[in-house]
Amino acid sequence: VQLQASGGGLVQAGGSLRLSCVAPERLFMTYTLGWFRQAPGKGREGVSCISNTDGRTLYAESVKGRFTISRDNAKNTVYLQMNRLKPEDTAVYCCATGIGGLRVGEYEYWGQGTLVTVSS
Repeated sequence: VQLQASGGGLVQAGGSLRLSCVAPERLFMTYTLGWFRQAPGKGREGVSCISNTDGRTLYAESVKGRFTISRDNAKNTVYLQMNRLKPEDTAVYCCATGIGGLRVGEYEYWGQGTLVTVSS
């Protein structure tokens, strides 16, 4: 099982990036898709997720109003549009499929991450 995240890079504070994650169709249509991140020296934290059934979304307080999650069912792809980036958003971002919410334990299948670096 492979989920492939891409789109990371180096950006100045205040800038934007869009991450993409392609998932196997079976997982994409069956489970909630979530984005998580892990900053240097910290644990993995949930950023956002989107339901496979009704498209409802959930965001961590730290990214509300700046990040937007969306999905393209035709491409089995979930996106994370990140605007007004801050240095504290620097982390490895990865996607996962699970039953929902922002807790790591609720997700079973994980992809490799993509590094986002925000310079001040």
